[in-house]
Amino acid sequence: MTFAGSAASPAQFPQDGLPEVAFLGRSNVGKSSLLNALGGRKDLARVSGQPGRTRLVNFFRVDDELYFVDLPGYGYAKAPAAEREGWERLVTSYLLGRKPLALCLFLVDARHEAQESDEVLRDFLDHHGLPRVVAATKADKLGRGEVNRRRQELRRGVGGSALDVVPVSARTGEGIDELWRAIRGAVAPAWDRSRKT
Repeated sequence: MTFAGSAASPAQFPQDGLPEVAFLGRSNVGKSSLLNALGGRKDLARVSGQPGRTRLVNFFRVDDELYFVDLPGYGYAKAPAAEREGWERLVTSYLLGRKPLALCLFLVDARHEAQESDEVLRDFLDHHGLPRVVAATKADKLGRGEVNRRRQELRRGVGGSALDVVPVSARTGEGIDELWRAIRGAVAPAWDRSRKT
C-alpha cells in the first residue's frame, strides 16, 4: 500500500476507476492507526496526538486492487465553523458523487457506546444506500467476553444494517485479517466491474 495523494476538491480525486473504500469515523477513533495496520506499515498514514488533523481527502493505493480513502473525521476537530463546513461539503460530495466508492468502513471505538454523531452517520449511509462494514477499534482494551458482547451490541445499533461488524486492534493486529476478508468480499463485485471497463 502506498500514499497516492491528497485532494482538496473532487477535481483532484484519482481517475483510474479502481474501487474505493472510504474510512469514516470520529476524529479520535484511530483511522490513521487502522490504515497503517491494514497496510502493514507504521508510517503510512500520519498518526497525530491531536485528533482532527485530517483536513483533506487522502488516497492510499493497494496495489492494482483498490484505494483506501481517509476522510476528515467528525465530532472533535478544533477549527473555525466555516472550515468545518468546508470539510463536510467535501466529504458529502465524495460520498454521494463518487462512482468508484464500493464500501464505507465505519469506525467506532469498541469501548464506548455510539454517540449521536455516529448515529447521524449511520442514518445518512442507510438513507443513501451506501454499504458499510463497521470496524470496532481499540478492541485490545477489552477482555474477550467484553469484545463479543460489544460486537453484538453494535450489530443491534449502528451496525444493524452493516455487512459485518469486526472488532480490531491496530496495536495487536487482532481482527485485521478478518477485516481484510470483509473488505475484499464487499469490494469484489466493484473490482470485477473496474477490470471490464
